Amino acid sequence: MNTTLTPKDFTTDQEVRWCPGCGDYSILKQVQTVLPTLDIPKENIVIISGIGCSSRFPYYMNTYGMHSIHGRATAIASGLKAVRPELSVWVVTGDGDSMSIGGNHLIHLLRRNFDMQVLLFNNQIYGLTKGQYSPTSEPEKVTKSTPYGSIDHPFNPGALALGADASFFARSMDRDVKHLQEMLKRSEAHRGTSLLEIYQNCNIFNDGAFEIFTEKVSKPEEALFLQNHKPLVFGGEIKKGIRLDGTHPEVVVLGENYSESDLWIHDESDLFKAQILTRLFDDPEKENRMPRPFGVFYDNKRACYENELHAQMAFTLASKGEGDLDRLISGPETWLVN
Repeated sequence: MNTTLTPKDFTTDQEVRWCPGCGDYSILKQVQTVLPTLDIPKENIVIISGIGCSSRFPYYMNTYGMHSIHGRATAIASGLKAVRPELSVWVVTGDGDSMSIGGNHLIHLLRRNFDMQVLLFNNQIYGLTKGQYSPTSEPEKVTKSTPYGSIDHPFNPGALALGADASFFARSMDRDVKHLQEMLKRSEAHRGTSLLEIYQNCNIFNDGAFEIFTEKVSKPEEALFLQNHKPLVFGGEIKKGIRLDGTHPEVVVLGENYSESDLWIHDESDLFKAQILTRLFDDPEKENRMPRPFGVFYDNKRACYENELHAQMAFTLASKGEGDLDRLISGPETWLVN
């Protein structure tokens, strides 16, 4: 019998053990708010995590799930989706879990394109292990493991995803609940691997890392919200925009020499321009500072791995019949080791 689900149906009796004020609370709340709206039976939803603060997520969601091992959530989720393609599989991971020890698994998940959602909580720090720098920490970051400042060049999750041929990449933040809910819905609606990067504040070890994008005073000038087939506009009272001079983006002031008709029109299906968007904040020169994009960068339809796998299995069964494991084991490609 069909019943209407509510956020309470996805809440467990487990004590939520994150630090008071952690951005994970907001993300948990938005996931619990969105899932009842998706018309998916609760027993068909699975949440798989790796290791880290974010990876406690399955304990707090009243669904099936697994708290797996460091960096391997994507591999375990891939195996599950391969044998149970009807399930709605969600991977919850952090920037350390997915970009360091799990980096190889992540890029292969993206290129294979299993139909699942990856929620990447990016706080630019290792929180669970008490404040070491992570693969997304900015250069010269002083932490317990880099007392003189990090000399590593950080990963750019969006650029990494598109370089691995991801079919969907989006970005949101923990403190913009309406936008985060919208991006969660867009991620689930995409057929293929959806990578949603979520800026998440670690108020203990990296407090205020994304404050410039979340605070009311600075947010209009520093955050650019992408809308498909709409011009790239931002700033207080929407007075600024971004245009392309060839392949070079530049900020212009509207009403002086430019109007909205001169601006870059966002197209979620344009891979080339999506790659430019992932690099907007890489320019270190203050005078050329670009706003940070939020929203869907890229959304492309292509075949899902589990569908291709099951089609191949069906074709092989129809053309060659049932396999014979004993014959395979005793075939010509075996050796006797004394």
